[in-house]
Amino acid sequence: MALVLTDDQKMIRESADGFFKTEAPVAQHRRLRDAADATGFDRSTWAKMAEMGFAGVLVPEAHGGAGFGHVAAGLIMEAMGRNLSAAPMLSTGILATTGLVVGGTADQQAKYLPLIAEGKRLFALAADEAARHTPALVEATATPSGNGFKLNGTKGFVLDGHVADTLIVAARTAGDSRDSDGITLFLVDAKAEGVATERRSMIDSRNAARITLADVQVDGADVLGPVGGGFAILEKMLDAGRACLAAEMLGVSVESFERTVDYLKQRDQFGVKIGTFQALQHRAAHLFCEVELARSATLRALTALDEADERSAMFASLAKAKSGEVAKLATNEAVQMHGGIGMTDDFDIGFYMKRARAAQETFGDIAFHGDRMARLMGY
Repeated sequence: MALVLTDDQKMIRESADGFFKTEAPVAQHRRLRDAADATGFDRSTWAKMAEMGFAGVLVPEAHGGAGFGHVAAGLIMEAMGRNLSAAPMLSTGILATTGLVVGGTADQQAKYLPLIAEGKRLFALAADEAARHTPALVEATATPSGNGFKLNGTKGFVLDGHVADTLIVAARTAGDSRDSDGITLFLVDAKAEGVATERRSMIDSRNAARITLADVQVDGADVLGPVGGGFAILEKMLDAGRACLAAEMLGVSVESFERTVDYLKQRDQFGVKIGTFQALQHRAAHLFCEVELARSATLRALTALDEADERSAMFASLAKAKSGEVAKLATNEAVQMHGGIGMTDDFDIGFYMKRARAAQETFGDIAFHGDRMARLMGY
């Protein structure tokens, strides 16, 4: 399999690069941060993303989307990473869309997918409960009630949960707290009685939420996928999110690298450009190689998802782990090679470090995915 982009995918990349550089640059991120914006992103930008087809990139054409696939979604996320563009792309355009496409009924898909493509409905995945990503650890319960269920429990780190119209909640209908069997997914109105939302701002100025469910009544029609069989759908949602997060971190790495190289070419010390120092050249060359390895791993994972490759879970973990480590290296090197100004808030490079750290932890760090890959490979 050739790890190269098609002509159509190159056009999508060019379109995304131009859009986010103009409509959602780093300056917008700074404005949102300084204003402590309650939403955490610009809604007009999200509406424009929908008009461009970005919000519905994974939504099938039959439901009003572009249906371009995961490689295209990754290219959009990479452009967002380069510009630190804040939008509910991951939570709604990728996670929720994947869940509905993989596990939704015809009625659920017809109801929600067109709204996602139009940018008119926001979703959030309420799955994690532990301090660190452990998707099978679900203690929230769903007990039979009337023609549906009552949900009780608490969810942490719910990306965009404070602005979501609909939550996709993982709750336990059977089994012990760490069993993958017995987990069921539910579509829950975020404004339903018994749903309490606490907004929390992260180090990168993005927003997550803590969601508390207290006797929240849902109907049988709100079940996403089979009762007790939601974990398989959840894993597919998370793998799509992991691969696209890898693409976003790739964008963070590329932009950090390019800004650093430009700075090395401009900064004078001892009467010469610091880019002529061999030690800095070696560090830059090493970083370039690492970025290209992350690019290959990420494109492989996105392609595997599009091809429904049976190894897609392993490739998603590989991409997430590699891109996370490279983003950490790239932003560390960027701050260090910029010197003292790299540590100042007036200079943008520090924003990239913060985003890299938050994205690296989201949906599993290198330790989580190293262990997961070993298990998938039979060790």
